[in-house]
Amino acid sequence: MAEQEQQREQTEQQRDEAERQPEPEGESLAGPPPETSKQWYIIHTYSGFERKVAESLRSRVQAFGLEDKIGRIEIPTETVAERRAGKTVETQRLFYPGYVLVEMEMNDNVWHMVKSTPRVTGFVGTGQTPTPLSPEEVDQILNRAAISAEKPKPKQTFERNEPVKIIEGPFANFTGVVEEINPDRNTLRVLVTIFGRSTPVELDFLQVEKV
Repeated sequence: MAEQEQQREQTEQQRDEAERQPEPEGESLAGPPPETSKQWYIIHTYSGFERKVAESLRSRVQAFGLEDKIGRIEIPTETVAERRAGKTVETQRLFYPGYVLVEMEMNDNVWHMVKSTPRVTGFVGTGQTPTPLSPEEVDQILNRAAISAEKPKPKQTFERNEPVKIIEGPFANFTGVVEEINPDRNTLRVLVTIFGRSTPVELDFLQVEKV
């Protein structure tokens, strides 16, 4: 019995020592994500052919088997709103006309494939060397598109002392002059003559139109 008790204690001691052993390096399942060598570049296109170029690039990526070298292809756009026949209509507007963003791993084959795409005039960069965008620049461009989708910008822009006509609200059909512009809130302060007196009225961009 004493011999069996001693053998059991030795077994438990060996098991405890095994559990205290550090895990071998390189066997952890939770490791850093794999790094990517893709960067964002801007290509210049013929004006008005941005979408055609993006479609051609996506087709050529598949045809040339470059899915691992070229990632996203984006046309920077923003959502704008305007009043038509008493309704707010939202449309998409390019905020970098003539340019397309491409996420790619740059090498000679990729460079030639993109450069030879119809209606592409070249890469944005210094001389013949394409210059990648910084992560901050990419975030700024993509965030601008996301923000405009949530809160569309007015299509029209206004200037101080510009005459405008009110098309909506209690002062509809009155004319006035822009006194102050608040682009963050998309509002104007317009001086309107009411009963012979100049009265400031705060209006949304979509409530007025240029005279």
